Amino acid sequence: MNFIRKNGAGLALCLLIAVPSWFMGSRFPIAGGPVIAIVSGMIVTFFVKDKRKFESGIHFTSKKVLQYAVILLGFGLNLSVILETGRQSLPIIMGTVTASLAIAFILHKTMRIPANISALVGVGSSICGGSAIAATAPVIGADDEEIAQAISVIFFFNIIAAVLFPSLGAWLGFSSSSGEAFGIFAGTAINDTSSVTAAASTWDSMYRLGSATLDKAVTVKLTRTLAIIPITLVLAFARTKGKGNGDGKKVSMRNIFPFFIIYFILASVVTTAAAHFGVPVSVFLPFKEMSKFLIVLAMSAIGLNSDVIKLVKSGGKPLIMGFCCWMGITAVSLLLQHFLGIW
Repeated sequence: MNFIRKNGAGLALCLLIAVPSWFMGSRFPIAGGPVIAIVSGMIVTFFVKDKRKFESGIHFTSKKVLQYAVILLGFGLNLSVILETGRQSLPIIMGTVTASLAIAFILHKTMRIPANISALVGVGSSICGGSAIAATAPVIGADDEEIAQAISVIFFFNIIAAVLFPSLGAWLGFSSSSGEAFGIFAGTAINDTSSVTAAASTWDSMYRLGSATLDKAVTVKLTRTLAIIPITLVLAFARTKGKGNGDGKKVSMRNIFPFFIIYFILASVVTTAAAHFGVPVSVFLPFKEMSKFLIVLAMSAIGLNSDVIKLVKSGGKPLIMGFCCWMGITAVSLLLQHFLGIW
């Protein structure tokens, strides 16, 4: 009951957006339910004068529900496929992460962008958006304003990627009979898990690929997310050596490690074991459909959390940095895919 009192209003608002978005997405697959939900949420938030009673439920939906959706995706994925995807995409992940961090460092020096903002935008762009920012912020001692600004920058380009990348993929000539190339592209070139899932789901809808692209993109993205651990540990070490832990905060592995990845892998282990004992793949299809709906639900919350006006007013330099990181990641991802013969 306490959960309902705390989160019920926000969950209900997200559902009111997600349900019609889900059905509209099936009618208009070129847009897709996730993108429709994001845009609808952005529109609805302009008309909600007081969001305080919805905030807890919206936050729960955008964070926890999205993680539950990713976990459910693990059902129906064979563990050997996950390992192969991780191995295949690792060079691209290393290239894009390095490119983004290098660009952020160069712009920090040349444009004199504050160190914390530069670190948060660089890490958020290169790894996994808001999750990386949330993990990194306490490590470098970033304040709420810096966190909000960095998340707004990352979110802005997430929305653009979720909307434009499927059309960009079609223009570039990615295979429409397989989700492999676009899945790797989305998983390595889009910042946040939410927009990765949105773009991949749209590609699946456009070409009726079931969840092939989504499976590939999420697996690549979760492999990329693991980079949170070494990068935050390095930042923590640098801060300890440079400035010390003046605020008394300690770096906790619980705050750094994305534990939902473990559950995603465990779900795939269940599927792998079931297949070994002759259980048909169709048994896990309801989990996949539920996962797709939960992604749409999470996207509605992401849209409700957006504040485009505040982002525009917050300053141009972080936006320029975010744009440059995003362009660098996209270019490196495409170049390495072409070099490796994936595209």
